[in-house]
Amino acid sequence: LSIGISSAAIGFKVKVHMSADARQWKKDLLRSKGVEVIEYADDYSKAVAEGRKLSDADPMSYFVDDEKSVTLFLGYAVAAKRLDAQLKEKGIAVDEAHPLIVYVPAGVGGAPGGVCYGLKRLYGDNVHCFFVEPTQCPSVLLGMATQKFEQANVRDYGLSGKTEADGLACASPSGFVTRIDSNLISGDFTIEDAKLYDFMRLLHKTEDVLIEPSSCAAFIGPVHLESTEAGKGYLAKQGLTADVMKNATQICWATGGRLVPDEVWKEYLVKVVK
Repeated sequence: LSIGISSAAIGFKVKVHMSADARQWKKDLLRSKGVEVIEYADDYSKAVAEGRKLSDADPMSYFVDDEKSVTLFLGYAVAAKRLDAQLKEKGIAVDEAHPLIVYVPAGVGGAPGGVCYGLKRLYGDNVHCFFVEPTQCPSVLLGMATQKFEQANVRDYGLSGKTEADGLACASPSGFVTRIDSNLISGDFTIEDAKLYDFMRLLHKTEDVLIEPSSCAAFIGPVHLESTEAGKGYLAKQGLTADVMKNATQICWATGGRLVPDEVWKEYLVKVVK
């Protein structure tokens, strides 16, 4: 959405390739801004592959995607500097005694990979970055765990690849990101779709803030980190004792929501997924 809208606003002829998982309101919004939306009955990887092929055929075309765009990856990494400025403004320290723990929803891996790369460059071992993915579509987790990277596909492991978290619906991950971030990421959590809407409603009720269901995936991170055996094992291994965790800053990375139409919010707030 952001690339399509901003590119059209400054005068480029924009074509956005979107998979079957993409929400209709997003396609409608792009078209209202003068963007040509090309739809595919297949998934995200297919849309990217076809988009790249068409772009490569035109010498005047520039292709931007979350799979292989180094420029976009570095743009995401800039978010770490912005976060650093916000933490300093609030007087929040990040050091060995005050670790930073960040949970970022992951789809193909571009945005979370860039964000976590930037954070690790800034804070080193004092930041612990976790990805969060849908249980039926954890492509980044599989890509890094198997070391098959972009060759991993969730359907090869008996998973459907279907999820309510349309922004995270990527059956295969970015090979570029999974290779770079394999040694930087502390772990990967998964979340069931139903919990996305539960967390969204809870955030709205307690903070009067609305973010897309995909973004709400991050909230399972702090729950699992301190309640599961794997999470407790990580804390023990890293020396993150109860005393240290009292001084830790935990951030659930929330994006998306500002452009969602009111009628779509009404649907989200009452939706129940089983």
